Amino acid sequence: MPDDETLNIKLRKLIETVDIANLLTEPLTSSIRDILAVSASEVGAREASVLVRDGVGSDLRFLAATGEVASKLLNMKIPAGKGIAGFVMSSGQPMAVSNVEEEETFYAEVDKETGYSTEMILATPLRHNGEMVGVLEYINRPGNPPHTPFTPDEMDKAALFADAIATLVNAYESAKLFRDLGEKVVGSEEEMNVDDVRAWLGDLRSSSEHREMMDLAVLIREIASRGDAERNLCREVLESILRYSEGRGDTSFLSL
Repeated sequence: MPDDETLNIKLRKLIETVDIANLLTEPLTSSIRDILAVSASEVGAREASVLVRDGVGSDLRFLAATGEVASKLLNMKIPAGKGIAGFVMSSGQPMAVSNVEEEETFYAEVDKETGYSTEMILATPLRHNGEMVGVLEYINRPGNPPHTPFTPDEMDKAALFADAIATLVNAYESAKLFRDLGEKVVGSEEEMNVDDVRAWLGDLRSSSEHREMMDLAVLIREIASRGDAERNLCREVLESILRYSEGRGDTSFLSL
């Protein structure tokens, strides 16, 4: 590990950022999968998935999915403007297709790679504060054919679930920005021995101080999930502690 104390402090803060971001993103994706499972049943679909922008480009990637090929879909990409999801993302309009073989915009490469057979799709946009953040898709009907097309009422239900999922997707993307930044800097081999860094990271993450910080992050996350009143109270308490601590200089009143 380099002797430069500044680098040591910088890396420590970056790792704390990465770990806290992971604590935030993991329950968010789990919550999205839970909503997908419930909403698929309500909409009358067999499978469901969420696609989001892949980095700064316009390609889409699967963030979460349910069903028999869910694990194969994760992080699979759809090129910009391709497929029904690409159309919904660019147009901002929902779309229901009762037979994908008759739909020119259908992107068959996903089926080819997963071995799944898509027959019908209901896709609706995910918006947060007016901005497109992804696409929610429902695939096929349960049971044996023939299947009825998705109805206007089911499209309305999908839109309601999309509102809840869009909020989670926005929170996920915000947390992921911190995680990606930390991983990029820590993963850089420039001017540092990667093996030494990895060993140091192992020591850091096993330290009691770091575990306590992660425990605190989990508690804050739990409080924040209880509701607006709890979040506001938590924020006020933490801001009060921070102001008090800054006013005392280098001395922490918590250690007195």
